[in-house]
Parts: sequence; structure tokens; C-alpha cells
Amino acid sequence: MKPYVLGIDIGGTNTVFGIVDARGIVIASGSIKTGKHNNIEDYLDELYTEASRLIEANEATDKIHGIGIGAPNANYFNGMIEDGVNLPWPTPIPLAKLVSDKFGIPVAITNDANAAAIGEMTYGAARGLKDFIMITLGTGVGSGIVINGQVVYGHDGFAGELGHVIVKRNNGRLCGCGRTGCLEAYCSATGVARTAREFLEIRANEPSLLRNIPIEDITSKDVYDAAMNGDKLARDVFEYTGTILGEAMADMMVFSSPAAFILFGGLAKSGELLLKPLRNAMDKNMMGIFKGKAKVMLSELKEADAAVLGASALGWEAKPIVEAVAPAQ
Repeated sequence: MKPYVLGIDIGGTNTVFGIVDARGIVIASGSIKTGKHNNIEDYLDELYTEASRLIEANEATDKIHGIGIGAPNANYFNGMIEDGVNLPWPTPIPLAKLVSDKFGIPVAITNDANAAAIGEMTYGAARGLKDFIMITLGTGVGSGIVINGQVVYGHDGFAGELGHVIVKRNNGRLCGCGRTGCLEAYCSATGVARTAREFLEIRANEPSLLRNIPIEDITSKDVYDAAMNGDKLARDVFEYTGTILGEAMADMMVFSSPAAFILFGGLAKSGELLLKPLRNAMDKNMMGIFKGKAKVMLSELKEADAAVLGASALGWEAKPIVEAVAPAQ
């Protein structure tokens, strides 16, 4: 087997790519601006130019086994980006085929949260685990469900969207997906900022460090900083967030009985501010036969490399997927 894969993570703002070896070491990486080109062909031209330059500079020409891509709403089965709401190009896009044709290398593609789960299983905290749920806490809430060592894709490639389980049936917040009350609307970084704004309005007479910031400018990082400085309102925001997430994870437990939940993303770095209420709520709401059976763990992938590692892990299995979706000659 050739010694490297190329991992590509396509985000709404940046596309990050890197050469990765079988031990999960990122040999070299680079990036381009995703939104720079309104035309997908122009984007692919720049991606090819920059990635090829990186490959040549690291003497990896003819040593790339496959390409793995993590992207929003990417379908593992057919290699398509079905609905790239944060991407500048009309969808659907047959991205796996376009990239494979451009590079002459087999390509596998999946959504970014599933890529994170595969990366964690290949290189990180989930090594040796066959049943776990990865939860990514970023701008949104993503998830990757692994059962018996396999990512769950469902019949259409879109299974595992636990960020869109409804946690507030009545008067829930509007979510970016168009529904109301989704987990993502409460337990993402944007959800934390929304909770802070609500608390500041509801508890109008309570002093808080967050009142020094224009209310529409408050970020989850601001809430974290205030909480670490002992601000009660900010700490209550994390209590509220962790409780909702813990309750949701207790519900997830009955579905697949994972050995672990692995948390990844900026919000996961909040430590015990988030984890203490999360564990308490999870335990309090857990069905008896599942109590104490699932660990709550933090990702072991270095954040700077995690997106590329997750995507790259898919590259090792790229060949059969491309053959499965390639058009007949």
C-alpha cells in the first residue's frame, strides 16, 4: 500500500488539506479559501494546484493511496454534496468524481462529523472501540455514530444527525435546519451565545461581566471567559447547556448503547463547566440498565489537525467506494 493519503476538509470559509501517514501524522498541510470561487471548476483548479505543490514539495508524488474528503452534507454512498447550504456553488455536486478525475486518485467522501468519528477511530480516543458516538460541538452540533466498527449511514447516506434531535417540543428555538427545538439550537457555540443573550434579558437586574459587551456581539468564548472569572450568570449558561446535552445523550444511549461518547470542538474545551452538568443530567436521566456503562471522553485529535485527520482516515478505504459510484465506461 502506498504510504500516504490526502485529507481534505471543506468548510464554508476555508478548505484545509494535508498529507497524512498511516500513524496519523500530518506530514504537511495547506489551505485555500472555499468561497473565493463561485465556479466549482475554478475552485478545483486552485485546490489541485496547491495540493499538488504540497505533494511535490514533500516528495509524495505517486505515494498517495487515496483522497478522503469531509464536507457539509456530503453523501458517502454516491460521492455527492447534496445540499451545501454554506458553500458558494449550486448543489448537488458530484464532488468525489470531480476530485478523482482531477487528481487521478481514488476518492471517498463523507460529512464532516462522520469524518471526525472515523478519524477518532483510526488515530484518536476511539482506537479499539467498536461502539461509540462522536459529538462535535462547534458552530452547529454534528455527530457520527459507530456501531460494531462501522459508521452508521442509513439507507440514503444521511443517518446520524443527532444535532437535529428535538429537545424542546414546545416553544423551541428556530434551528438553521428550519425546524424548532433542535439540540443544535441549544448546545452549539451559537446556542451558548443565544442562551447568554436570553439570560441577560430575563435576569435584567442581575450584574454580569457580559453586560460589558454589546448583546449581539456576545460569543461562546465571551461566556466561557466570564464563567471562568466567576460570573454566576455565565456559569448558569453552561449549567443549562450541559444539562440539555446530558439529557439528550441519555436518550442516545438507548438507541445504540455506545461504550463512549467522544466530544470534540471548541465548546468541548470548556471542561468541567460543561462536563459536570452534562454527566449529572446524563446519569439522572439514564435508563437503569445503561447506568454507568458509557464513558464521556474528549477527542484526542489535535484541533489544528483534526479536520484533515478525519478526512484522511477515509482515504485509506477510498478505492472500493469510487469503484462503486463510478459511471459505467
